[in-house]
Amino acid sequence: MTDAFQGPHQELAVVIGAGGMGMAAARRMAQRYRLLLADIDEQRVTERAAQLREEGGQVAGIACDVTDPASVQRLAGEIAQIGRFRALVHVAGLSPSMAEFDTIMRVNLMGVAHVAEGLLPFASSGTAAVLISSLAAHHFTPPAAIAALLNEPTRPDLVGALRAALGEAQATPEAAYQLSKWGVNSYCRRNVRAWGDRGARIVSLSPGLIATPMGALELEARPAKRRLLEQSPLRREGTMLEIADAIEFLVSDKASFISGTDLLVDGGIAAAIAPAQ
Repeated sequence: MTDAFQGPHQELAVVIGAGGMGMAAARRMAQRYRLLLADIDEQRVTERAAQLREEGGQVAGIACDVTDPASVQRLAGEIAQIGRFRALVHVAGLSPSMAEFDTIMRVNLMGVAHVAEGLLPFASSGTAAVLISSLAAHHFTPPAAIAALLNEPTRPDLVGALRAALGEAQATPEAAYQLSKWGVNSYCRRNVRAWGDRGARIVSLSPGLIATPMGALELEARPAKRRLLEQSPLRREGTMLEIADAIEFLVSDKASFISGTDLLVDGGIAAAIAPAQ
């Protein structure tokens, strides 16, 4: 797969997810790095990698199911051929309108952890991992027993254990989304030392309401999202380019002292709905 790279050997960026926001991130990364683009849909990632190559990028595509450790190891094997990577941008995720509780937890939290742990051995000085989280993770703290489970994201029986702890009535897609994104933020904090031991950084980035195909689906399906948008101090959705700007900053040397934390990019919604006392 990495034989597809041509031209000067730039550093490698890895983007997980070839949807709307994933492609915005991929296009930005391809301006500076060789890019390995991964997505569960082989046809989509092949077509979109080809599109980025037509735009001048050194881009290879690979099918990867982040919920399958064997698939993630195949992705890691491709990176091993190069030996290291400079940036990991994990965008792949599911919103509450796209799947049920189990699948959202497996993709949004377990999948993120599988990828981060699979690629960690190839991180080195200057590497940065940016894991896309969500505004939904803010102003929310799960009960201690639930938090303890979320802090074991590669536990094989995690989904069943969460269902048992929550009760079936509470195991909704909305709960899975919020819990999974809280778990991503926690994962970054708890793994900052492991990445730091390699001279690398790991951060989460929490977008607010962003104009993406997924975001449009949520606004249509969930009136609460529309009400949240009405409370935005900037009175608009963010754009995918604004998220790409934040990602570009976080993986750059300008952010070289930022690790183990979350960057909230929400136009001020979190502050507006729960201002500091």
